[in-house]
Amino acid sequence: MTNMNILIVGVGGQGTVLASKILGSLFIERGLEVKVSEVHGMSQRGGSVITFVRAGENVASPLIETGGADVIISFELLEAQRYAAYLKKGGTLIVNTQKIDPMPVITGAAEYPEDVQDTISKLGMNAVYMDATALAVEAGSARAANVALLGAASKFIGGSAEEWEKAVLGCVPPKFAELNIRAFELGRNTK
Repeated sequence: MTNMNILIVGVGGQGTVLASKILGSLFIERGLEVKVSEVHGMSQRGGSVITFVRAGENVASPLIETGGADVIISFELLEAQRYAAYLKKGGTLIVNTQKIDPMPVITGAAEYPEDVQDTISKLGMNAVYMDATALAVEAGSARAANVALLGAASKFIGGSAEEWEKAVLGCVPPKFAELNIRAFELGRNTK
């Protein structure tokens, strides 16, 4: 197997760290070497959070170069545009259509761009857009959007539903197990 490179991007508080733990658990269970690196940009104040997840037979570095990600999982629309350059040719961008205003928009210094999906489309990327937040609400809580996104990404990362569910159950508290499994299934069944 060649290395699998996954970039997770979002805004502080969206659950990117849990998503990376679930991915790491999945890959470790497959017997692969896993490296994870997180970059928090004022995440507690709504700043970007970027997590690199690399898995394979021999992974030397946790970082992914520009143009090196097989899959990008974006928890927020503008973050998808911001980090799209990391996607390799033929890779897949999974995007939650949720919009969270960055600080310049909140302060009135800038406006949230209206053409994010068009901008990404012009880059010629394979992009899958979904309202993961709505799926998570359907499952029982908006906080499970991260796991709904993993469900959608699982189709491109590979592995059985059972493997993924085992990884999810190993990383979430038991009282939230049913909610997260339902969110994962809803994401995985998204067209």
